Amino acid sequence: MNVYALDLSDPTQNPLAKFANIASLMNIFLPILIIGAAFLLLVMLLSGGFIMLTAGGSPEKMEKAKKTMTFAILGLIIVILSFIFVKLISSIFNISIPI
Repeated sequence: MNVYALDLSDPTQNPLAKFANIASLMNIFLPILIIGAAFLLLVMLLSGGFIMLTAGGSPEKMEKAKKTMTFAILGLIIVILSFIFVKLISSIFNISIPI
């Protein structure tokens, strides 16, 4: 009896097979996301600083600049906490994630 089927674990036939587990998928996407978050932090801090420099004494613009910089720092804290969470989960489940 001949059975003709596709071997889904063969990466030459199925391109998604190179992600054998969640760790290999995270190894690709997490460094990209962390670099993107760092770039976004830099842009937001520079934007807030520029708004603060060009406020000209306007309290509304100063408040907007402070909020922009505060949310940028808050975003950095969220990224750091998520990084710690991923490291904690990887150590609990014994998954190697080289970040």
